[in-house]
Amino acid sequence: MKRWGWLVAAGLALALPAASAASVVNGLGAPFRPSAFASCPALVAYAQAHFAVTRGLPEQPLVESGTSISSSPTGGSSALTPSTSAAAGAAASSPSSSSTTSTPAYSTTNDQEPGVDEPDIVKTNGSTIFTVSGETLYALTVQGGVPHLAGSLSLGADAEDAQLLLSGTTLLVIGGGGPIAVPLERPEPLPAGGAALPAIVGSPYYEGGTTVLSEVDASNPAAMSVTQTMTVGGSFVDARENGSTVRLVISSSPQGIVAPALRTSPSGWIPTLSVHDAATGRSIARPVVGCDDVLRPYQFSGLGMTTILTVNLHAGLAAAQAQSLMADAQVVYGSQSSLDLATQEWVNPVLPFDRVPSSQQTVIDRFDVTNPNETTFVASGEVPGYLLNQFSMSEYDGDLRVASTSRPLWWDGALQPWPSVSSVTVLATEGNELVPVGQVSGLGEGEQVSSVRFDGDSGYVSTFRQIDPFYAIDLSDPTAPRVTGELELEGDSSYLQPLGNGLLLGVGQSVDQSTNEPDGALLELFDVSDPADPRLVGQTSLGEGSSTQVTYDHHAFLYWPATDLVVLPVQISAPYLAGPPGSTELPAVAPFTGAIGFHPASTGISELGRVVQDEVDGSTPVIERSLVIGDRLYTLSAEGVMSSNLDTLAPDGFVAFPTPLVVPEPVPTPVPIPTPLPLPGVSPGQNPAG
Repeated sequence: MKRWGWLVAAGLALALPAASAASVVNGLGAPFRPSAFASCPALVAYAQAHFAVTRGLPEQPLVESGTSISSSPTGGSSALTPSTSAAAGAAASSPSSSSTTSTPAYSTTNDQEPGVDEPDIVKTNGSTIFTVSGETLYALTVQGGVPHLAGSLSLGADAEDAQLLLSGTTLLVIGGGGPIAVPLERPEPLPAGGAALPAIVGSPYYEGGTTVLSEVDASNPAAMSVTQTMTVGGSFVDARENGSTVRLVISSSPQGIVAPALRTSPSGWIPTLSVHDAATGRSIARPVVGCDDVLRPYQFSGLGMTTILTVNLHAGLAAAQAQSLMADAQVVYGSQSSLDLATQEWVNPVLPFDRVPSSQQTVIDRFDVTNPNETTFVASGEVPGYLLNQFSMSEYDGDLRVASTSRPLWWDGALQPWPSVSSVTVLATEGNELVPVGQVSGLGEGEQVSSVRFDGDSGYVSTFRQIDPFYAIDLSDPTAPRVTGELELEGDSSYLQPLGNGLLLGVGQSVDQSTNEPDGALLELFDVSDPADPRLVGQTSLGEGSSTQVTYDHHAFLYWPATDLVVLPVQISAPYLAGPPGSTELPAVAPFTGAIGFHPASTGISELGRVVQDEVDGSTPVIERSLVIGDRLYTLSAEGVMSSNLDTLAPDGFVAFPTPLVVPEPVPTPVPIPTPLPLPGVSPGQNPAG
């Protein structure tokens, strides 16, 4: 039975045929499906025509009277801003982000969806821990519960800040170099029609980023080796691994924008890649895709190129398949069947203020990932506003649920009389379109979404501005989602973790009610067993000046269901005195750098213990990740790995990474400066000027 419907407000629904619903979202009634370029001349002509209007610029911040009303770089490389796919939490390992009935012998990366792995700085197979520190890949064995350095592999400067994926005994190291800023000629502002033109805030164009993929044979941790290397023109956005297949999303800035001679050639708009095979010593270089493998969105979304590289690690990097979309992918979500890319619609940076849209749309392109050797476009659709991060999307029974906010935080409400509003939209795949079949809106009027989590047919949304509402949403009927319960909070959760048994843990920040500014890390435990009556059953503040990476990188979060253990990396600044200046009282919160373990339960949150790694060169290492193997907790920093008892967190042993050998630069031999000959008629030491 075909479904239809479009909800325009919380609890209110309008029945619309599916075609009409699509027209409401699209505005023009045009099909969403992007189309492939028929030829290279067609691709070049399209790029040149849009370059003549945009000069290659991404959407720029527009200001009036010095106040920003837009600052989203929706038409250029995603290197302009940190990837939002990584801005949801912090560093660690966990069995699964959803509750699970079985517990593995070791924890895995804290992934959003079970069975879909995400890249991180540490991976393990239960006997060996692999991690990158600096330019070196390390392998540590954990026999007997104490880590031992088994081997290392130098990867060069491209491994700085690298991430890993693991399949069997094959590691994929994802690194590369960052882009550089290039000034561009700006187009003239459009006529204002009598209204005051907004000032255009300059923003650099970024080009030259590269993604370097290294395939590493880790079958013998003591003798790891690079088998193949691929270098791709473009910045790494995110990746997902389904089975042995990795799909990498790479955003490229066209060379034709900064190199006029290339604008008439496909090479000016399509990035290149090269593959080097270590065994044969051979290298090949080619365009990432052919012109007819590039998709063009139904609505112009910038001249940037988003490429999905499909790499089956059993076949090697040289066999990678690629498909490109002339748009900028900003948020990546992956399920066991689909990969979804979200991109904000491009808005002309020279629009006068009176023509700036009240809100923007986010375009979502869906790709099928069920074939391990290829990635196939499925459908496209739109939702109103902006997405916070990857947790804003979730697939369930084939439908895609999307949480969005109509107006971003950086738009000044004084210039926009309409308040921001958040919504959850349900999209169904019908032909080549993601059709909206249901929506609940009116969430947090005047606020922005600060955290989202979908769990089965339930959804939880927290918005932030002053008093922070927490909403429980029933999604069991995708055509009629509804808010079932609401809770007002004084803290802000950035990450939400389902714990099972009707419990949901939020990690965020406490807020100073006088300034509405964050003042420390905060844990909030919700009882959501009754959707009509969500309750706050526990709250733990880590103190003024405290912070945790989990608030911006969910990989830093560890949940181990077998012992109901939650571990967070924590830093607490010092000192914050309990008394007035000059007081001899002890600090209210002692300084701390390490990790803290908690036991959340229906009765509240209790602290189990704390982990502090051994000092290295006189400093306490900053813990970035935690993982469980057997009956040990392993904490990882850039300096080494510590083992702790899982039940008490008492330390068992610490292994430091070897200090890289620094070869001093040779000191040049001073060259004697010859005494200058006197000018004719001038005595030595005499000033020739007089």
